Amino acid sequence: MTSATHEVFNQVPPLTGHNTAADPALREGLEREGAGWALPEIDELGRLAGTAEAQDWGRLAERVPPRLHTHDRYGHRVDEVEYVPAYHQLMRTAVEHGLHGAPWADDRPGAHVARAAKFFTWNVDAGHGCPISMSYAVVPALRANPELAARFEPLLTNREYDFGLRDPETKRGLIAGMSMTEKQGGSDVRANTTTATRQPDGTYVLRGHKWFTSAPMSDLFLTLAQTPAGVSCFLVPRVLPGGERNAMRFMRLKDKLGNRSNASSEIEYDAAVAWLVGEEGRGVRTIVEMVNMTRLDCVIGSASGMRSALTMAAHHARHRSAFGKRLVDQPAMRNVLADLQVESEAATTAMLRLAGANDRATHGDEGEAALRRIALAVTKYYVCKRAPSMVNEALECLGGNGYIEDFDVARIYREMPLLSIWEGSGNVAALDALRAMTKEPHTLDAFFAEAELASGADRRYDAAVDRLKKEFTSFDDLEFRARRIVEQMALVFQGSQLVRHAPAAVADAFTGSRLDRDWGGAFGTLPPRADVAEIIDRAMPA
Repeated sequence: MTSATHEVFNQVPPLTGHNTAADPALREGLEREGAGWALPEIDELGRLAGTAEAQDWGRLAERVPPRLHTHDRYGHRVDEVEYVPAYHQLMRTAVEHGLHGAPWADDRPGAHVARAAKFFTWNVDAGHGCPISMSYAVVPALRANPELAARFEPLLTNREYDFGLRDPETKRGLIAGMSMTEKQGGSDVRANTTTATRQPDGTYVLRGHKWFTSAPMSDLFLTLAQTPAGVSCFLVPRVLPGGERNAMRFMRLKDKLGNRSNASSEIEYDAAVAWLVGEEGRGVRTIVEMVNMTRLDCVIGSASGMRSALTMAAHHARHRSAFGKRLVDQPAMRNVLADLQVESEAATTAMLRLAGANDRATHGDEGEAALRRIALAVTKYYVCKRAPSMVNEALECLGGNGYIEDFDVARIYREMPLLSIWEGSGNVAALDALRAMTKEPHTLDAFFAEAELASGADRRYDAAVDRLKKEFTSFDDLEFRARRIVEQMALVFQGSQLVRHAPAAVADAFTGSRLDRDWGGAFGTLPPRADVAEIIDRAMPA
């Protein structure tokens, strides 16, 4: 192309027309974890995600964020959030492909793994993934009240997106949200001050505030409130049976760093009607299974963002030339791309192992439930911490263009910190892993049993397992050492999966850098022996 002043050349073509599900680590793990049967639908979703149309939905939903309308033109209170049509296209696609809750209605082995792969693949916008994730996570908690589960679970798992404020039992499909934290407590939900008062008809009336309520136009919300017995869990309908709007008042929407297509709000309950879920005073215990699901989605979302950013960096390097060579042929860039691929593949492979454990745990496998309990907290801590720095390095591969909002890697970069904060920031996740191993010692046994499956294949891996075991010879200063221990556990867990399942080039690069510490403080510092050619091939978009 020629302008009036110069010829435009050496520019990278748009990254469209590819299949986001073509990641080798994703496909191999999908087969390994028992969900290979889902590949046709996942490929369909991946091809859609690679289209210019779907990518434009994501850009538009992010650039034209939701708007809060507290009152209508006449002054009546309405508490509604308006979204652009692109947001609804994203939601409709996700729901129709079952990302929101379909596995709960599917008894096939691997259904939850298939759903994890779809969540990973449908990566055109992270914001709408929040209500999709919450809808998925609500179901196991709701089952603590069989009557409510019977009423709403079929609608929460139905593959039809039916937006609008109406009596939930008159709709064809439902979306669920969560409303847990308060301004004075944050992660310390036991500090909540919202009160719940039982009524003669068995319902409760809630009064109080919530500091973060995402997707406030959802149909149902899980929330926590204080009863005389302590913190309890409730289901709050946005619209009451019969069509009257519940007394949830929206104060404002959050002005966030990223995740802008998703409306996160501050709300007040002004005598809102709610139904008890589980026992009074056992609210935190009731939401434990919900936390497992949303933490898994934090890992999936981080791994997905890492892979997306890597794909953009690899695509750029393949087409851009500098100093007489394509970037992908420059030795320093090859080291960077290979290192990023190793990080991405480690995250994706660990994520799929956790999705498999989740699938089997939901079918009653106690050993897999124990592994999930500890490995999920460990991986949530580490992968969600690694994602921002890895995406930052991928952004830098594009040079100045990476810092420009026209290039989507900047949007991915702004999303990544959220996933480390959501469902417990770093210290919360690390301390929860320690809590699991001290209160439920069988979870640590399950972790090392998994680690032993890879023993004998790589001396560096074996040495890392031995070092980790020494951390548990003393429980002095355990909280002070929490991050150190959990990071080592995460690396061992990733290493155990790669040593057993990844190509030799990837496994060798991981154990040599992350476990044997032949590595620098930045990406692109793999040792010279690394087989970067084979590793980079796995990074390229198809």
